Amino acid sequence: MDIRDWRTKLRIGVHAADPAAILGAFSEAIPIECLQVAGDALLVALAASDPSPEARSVVARCSDALIERGWTGDHELVVELDGALAGSRMPLPATPVDLEDLADLLEGTGEGGLLDVQTGQVWPQVAIEYSRETGDGAVPEEADGVRWLVAWSEGSSEGYADMQDFIATVSDPSVAERLSIAIEGKGAFRRFRDVLERWPQEVTRWHAFSDDRRRGRARVWLADAGYRPQPGVRPVA
Repeated sequence: MDIRDWRTKLRIGVHAADPAAILGAFSEAIPIECLQVAGDALLVALAASDPSPEARSVVARCSDALIERGWTGDHELVVELDGALAGSRMPLPATPVDLEDLADLLEGTGEGGLLDVQTGQVWPQVAIEYSRETGDGAVPEEADGVRWLVAWSEGSSEGYADMQDFIATVSDPSVAERLSIAIEGKGAFRRFRDVLERWPQEVTRWHAFSDDRRRGRARVWLADAGYRPQPGVRPVA
């Protein structure tokens, strides 16, 4: 089963909040590029029912893989999995934010925006300005640091590092060399995507790799702000 099929199988289980379907995806090896996605899905399974021996075994396997991989956000996810497995009170309160939306805000080229931790809604600066201009009252005039958190855009430096690190995992030296050349100078992101399109399997692997990196960074930002993502906010893509 390739990465795309594996993620689709996992997404179906998450969408239905079906522990059996989620665990069924783990009959296959967990792709190393998908451990954040895998952990998020397991949190949904643990929230839906008491953990079975199978669930405990799968969570332990995922946690071990996260610890070994050690990407940004992997430690935080292991803490969440351990807490959910033990049925203990989580060290951080949950907010129903989608990590992809938060990552888009944090790593965009704009001015950042706000996170409403009560609803989980992410507000880019342009949406904030429109809300205030129209006077609809949806966004306060100033963030209070409690319900409303300021999220500054950190730019594309992390995304560029992701491309470099991904290239280091490409097994074909000729492909890796072409990608390395593509990311030199201005327009690196566009050239990288254009060159990568020649190898569909690597495209699939890149999307999973990038998604996991971005999820992990958003998870760390959220933990630093004193929160964790609520499981199952959006089906895994």
